[in-house]
Amino acid sequence: MGTATAGQSSTERTAWHNWAGNVTATPARVVTPASVGELQEAVRRAAEDGLRVKAVGTGHSFTAAAATDGVLVRPQALAGIRSIDRAAGTVTVAAGTVLKDLNQALAREGLSLTNMGDIMEQTVSGATSTGTHGTGRDSASIAAQIRGLELVTADGRLLTCSEKENPKVFAAARLGIGALGVVTAITFAVEPIFFLTAREEPMTFDRVTAEFEEHFAENEHFEFYWFPHTGNCNTKRNNRSQGPAAPPGRVSAWIEDELLSNGLFQAVNSLGRAVPATIPSIARVASRALSARTYTDIPYKVFTSPRRVRFVEMEYALPRERVVEALRELRSTVDRSGLRISFPVEVRTAPADDITLSTASGRETAYIAVHMYKSTPYQAYFTAAERIFTAHGGRPHWGKVHTRDAGYFAEVYPRFGEFTALRDRLDPDRVFGNDYLRRVLGD
Repeated sequence: MGTATAGQSSTERTAWHNWAGNVTATPARVVTPASVGELQEAVRRAAEDGLRVKAVGTGHSFTAAAATDGVLVRPQALAGIRSIDRAAGTVTVAAGTVLKDLNQALAREGLSLTNMGDIMEQTVSGATSTGTHGTGRDSASIAAQIRGLELVTADGRLLTCSEKENPKVFAAARLGIGALGVVTAITFAVEPIFFLTAREEPMTFDRVTAEFEEHFAENEHFEFYWFPHTGNCNTKRNNRSQGPAAPPGRVSAWIEDELLSNGLFQAVNSLGRAVPATIPSIARVASRALSARTYTDIPYKVFTSPRRVRFVEMEYALPRERVVEALRELRSTVDRSGLRISFPVEVRTAPADDITLSTASGRETAYIAVHMYKSTPYQAYFTAAERIFTAHGGRPHWGKVHTRDAGYFAEVYPRFGEFTALRDRLDPDRVFGNDYLRRVLGD
């Protein structure tokens, strides 16, 4: 693949792989456009050459959504804030901007997104196109905070979309899985920066599941992690406060966020991979290692944390009222099986939104995410989990491992046909197609 500088393309064929290392691709050429005009020309040229086009961010998806044997577009040169409209409460940012850079730039301007996921290494276009989300009672995914976007379509045109301009495209392209075009810029709703107070507290599985609706109703942002092979969970409640900032002490932050969450976690996962029989004992120790703590800071310093231990993940969105039952079924399945699971299971929530293929489209939602350490066989665990999730009408995260196809999605997304009809209109020749989209959207 070579190293293509901004504005250039490379035709040296070497493999691209995602962050987790479970997806690889060998594109015919790589393009790193330095301007929207160069991107438009690259799309036109690819169509003329009979090549398909996929844009790739930082590779944090676990599916092959960005894989291609055609033209791989790296949008990292299309980065930075284009404009801030304080009166409208919006910021327009180029699509290749990494979320970490956006969060830090907004903070310098005294602004913030309302909600965000728990990592910020992705590009804004990659995160929104696959449905990246955090947890929230009232505030939704990153894509639901979009107020406008620009899209290069299959014929090289630049389409501007909002609720008023091309509204049908806007309804779908906020979370388009790369099927409708290449996003070049996004306008997000933002607000004056605020403080969040985080309260992290260990809690038993039985208590947190019995009180789930209560915790959800009482907190702006509630999530918890269950440690398989134990009856232990860790809960996190984030709520707005008046401040002032009171971040964790440097030593305690290092112990919790670096030693326990990354360094020691890496070591115990490596041990568990080598000697699976040790995992239940490790889980019992690990689940008791985290202690209660409370701290206050600006949003991105509370919502996000470093994730350096590599893994593979499956996540399903369920109707919120079904999540506790599904989680209890998952626990029973793990307890009855010979599975050895070293990663905690994560539970988060989102309000209903109006994005065509959002996992929270049209319904109050809760998410269950299961993980396995990199290079560890995950199929048996994920298959068992997926069987439970689909029985509850679950919708898989578009960027995480799943086995569902277009027939399934047509059943669980009432507006699925609306999206595929729009795709037929915008990309009839499937310039932006690949094997993954063929499976999840059909031909």
